[in-house]
Amino acid sequence: MRIATVERKTNETYVKAAVNLDGTGVYEVDTGIAFLDHMMEQLSRHSLMDITLKAKGDLHIDFHHTTEDVGIVLGQAIAKALGDMKGITRYGNAIIPMDETCSRCSLDISGRPFIVWKVDFRRDKIGDMDTELFLEWFRAFAHGVGMTLHVENMYGENNHHIIESCFKALARAMRSALEIDLRKADALPSTKGVIGDQSDKLD
Repeated sequence: MRIATVERKTNETYVKAAVNLDGTGVYEVDTGIAFLDHMMEQLSRHSLMDITLKAKGDLHIDFHHTTEDVGIVLGQAIAKALGDMKGITRYGNAIIPMDETCSRCSLDISGRPFIVWKVDFRRDKIGDMDTELFLEWFRAFAHGVGMTLHVENMYGENNHHIIESCFKALARAMRSALEIDLRKADALPSTKGVIGDQSDKLD
C-alpha cells in the first residue's frame, strides 16, 4: 500500500496529513478555512487519493501560513507515499470544464519542483479566502511533491468556478501520474534511472 503520514509543527501552524494513493477518494479534512477544505475534498474525490488532513494555524493573523503549510505537508505526504517511484506513470494532464469556465493542468512528478501559474481572478476573495493564496497553495504543493506543475485557466467568468476547475484538473492529472504502469511496474520512468537529478535537467 502506498500510504504515508507527515506531521509538521511550527510557531505558526500545526499540520498533519495522511494519504493513501491507491484509495477511493475518501476524505476527512479540517483546516479551519472552509473554502480550502472544499478544495481539498475536491482534490481527494477526483484523484481517488484518500486524504486525512488536520491543520491549526494563526488564522487570527490571516490565512497565508495555514494555506501554504497545508500545501507543503500534503505534498510531502504524497512524496513519502510514492517511495522509490518505480512504476508510476509520472506525467498527467487534464482539461476540466465547469459551466462557463475551462482550466487545464499538466504535471510531471520529476523530483524537480517548478510551477507555471496562469490564473487570474476578478475578485480579491472567494468566501473568506484571499484569491492570491491559491498560487501559494499550488506552489507549496508542487514543492512538497517535487513536481513540475503548469496550471492555466483558459477562460471563465465566475471566480469560484475558475479555482474549482483548477483543483479538479490537478486532481485528474494527479490520478493519471500516480497510477502504476503495469508494463513497467518495476522501473523508474526515466532514461537516467533516477528521478530528480538536478545536475541534468533533461531526460
